[in-house]
Amino acid sequence: MASGGYGETNQKIDYVFKVVLIGDSAVGKSQILARFARNEFSLDSKATIGVEFQTRTLVIQHKTVKAQIWDTAGQERYRAVTSAYYRGAVGAMLVYDITKRQSFDHIPRWLEELRNHADKNIVIILIGNKSDLENQRAVPTEDAKEFAEKEGLFFLETSALEATNVETAFMTVLTEIFNIVNKHSLASENQGNGNSASLSGKKIIVPGPAEEVPAKTNTCCQAS
Repeated sequence: MASGGYGETNQKIDYVFKVVLIGDSAVGKSQILARFARNEFSLDSKATIGVEFQTRTLVIQHKTVKAQIWDTAGQERYRAVTSAYYRGAVGAMLVYDITKRQSFDHIPRWLEELRNHADKNIVIILIGNKSDLENQRAVPTEDAKEFAEKEGLFFLETSALEATNVETAFMTVLTEIFNIVNKHSLASENQGNGNSASLSGKKIIVPGPAEEVPAKTNTCCQAS
């Protein structure tokens, strides 16, 4: 069970999870971020320049998690920031526009870049945004589902405009990361002869999830 408001809190932070948004320009990455972080949507949104990030603090299973969501421009001229952008990411949202077939056709390239620069066990969700424009759909849902299943990704269609599935998409990724980290922490406590406190603030190498989980696993940092 997870909960969380849109303002920052003075609570002790148990975990900080970095999640990156990637995909072509104008697919709605910044709008998805604004909807999740501030519950806002702007009809005159401008193209992202370089890299931006926003945070939102939530409670997942009685632990306080700060989600640090990074958004970057989709244009080629910003590719120089790639390595720094992906560094430390434990989750990724791969976004295309359901009304622009080309944005979906570019997803394999974005996925390859992600896997080349991020941790190999990163938790990834494929997002088909702008589901409110069903009458302009150019990407059948089944095409995206098939691709996600083949690549071992979570998948959802969202509408940042109507706030459809945006919260669900982020919570799918964040809860999966949390469950993986939590399982590892419990395992470490059982094996560490009472020395589990030494994990605080250090990088945790997370083992693979149970077979029924379709997403990838991850590394993560526990907040001190």
